[in-house]
Amino acid sequence: MKHLISFVIRHVPRKYLQLVSHVVLKSMAVFYKGNAVECPVCKSQFKKFVPYGRTNPRENALCPNCLALERHRLMWLYLQDKTDFFNAPHKVLHVAPEHCFIHRFEAMKNLDYVTADIESPLAKVKMDIHAIPFEANTFDVAFCNHVMEHVADDHQAMKELYRVLKPNGWAIIQSPMDTSRSTTLEDPSITSEADREKYYWQKDHVRLFGLDYAQRLEKAGFQVTEDSFVKELGQQLVSRYALPGEEIIYFCRKP
Repeated sequence: MKHLISFVIRHVPRKYLQLVSHVVLKSMAVFYKGNAVECPVCKSQFKKFVPYGRTNPRENALCPNCLALERHRLMWLYLQDKTDFFNAPHKVLHVAPEHCFIHRFEAMKNLDYVTADIESPLAKVKMDIHAIPFEANTFDVAFCNHVMEHVADDHQAMKELYRVLKPNGWAIIQSPMDTSRSTTLEDPSITSEADREKYYWQKDHVRLFGLDYAQRLEKAGFQVTEDSFVKELGQQLVSRYALPGEEIIYFCRKP
């Protein structure tokens, strides 16, 4: 199973996976029946989650019901525990929207919810994040996860997210990170798919962020809180929800 999933992720374009993967995975859910783990996003329980990853699939990673990964389950809990996202009225921009969130956020009466992406068939608005087609000070909240490692100019993309947020608005902007690096690796001579996979972990990445990620967000204007929220939850909940052990939430506020 792990090898099949790895092959599919590596060779089937993401926009096609987004259209069919939820159907395939729901049919697999019957083989994972149990109650050892629980997805806080969809409340489903399984004996374990589905393995997921490109080269070395992680065990116990993907919810076969809603497609939430470890980081998505953590973000859902963070929004519940640390924000008023589920209660207060918010106009929300969700860039590269994740399948597990879209319909749930669309159904929330307190949200004016806009999805956007340059190619995703799941998004309602087609846009380039380098030039977001909305006026300044439009949104209360923005989500943009695992995008900045793909874009040509991450600083411009971050500035655009900052621009369209209202004063005191906030964003969650997550990216893969090598915590052994003090600075981001970004080398214009690394252009081949093989080299990008070697140095940036994925063939369509153009940089690998280091511990200076928060500083790059701050350069765009944000006040950044690096929240080690997962460490507050306790090992029992981390295991129950199969959460990432070291994920930092980058909570970015516009003053």
